[in-house]
Amino acid sequence: MKTVVMIEDSKVLGTALFGALKVEGVDVHWAKNGVEGVALAKQVKPDLVLLDLMLPKLSGFEVCKLLKTDNTTWRIPVVIMSTLTDEESRTRAQECGADHFIAKPYDLAATLGEIKKYLKM
Repeated sequence: MKTVVMIEDSKVLGTALFGALKVEGVDVHWAKNGVEGVALAKQVKPDLVLLDLMLPKLSGFEVCKLLKTDNTTWRIPVVIMSTLTDEESRTRAQECGADHFIAKPYDLAATLGEIKKYLKM
């Protein structure tokens, strides 16, 4: 079974994606802030991290950098999903080590397709 850590503070967006991933047979762990997300990723060591940029406690940029510079999590792909779609945000996401960027609002079917590529499903 593939495992995903989703770090998302929006209940509406998180619930939709959580449910869709569960239907696909993915084991999903959901953190609602950056600090909780880093701890969860280190504990679970998922196949993929889905990361919002605007989070309480630690920004998505900080979370991404922490995960990509840690010996236990640096190989885990990080897919950023954000409403911050300006060039500066995309560049910062790339610089912190993100593997992919999906703009919100997103098409759920297309997003699941992208996630499945990273999970090799």
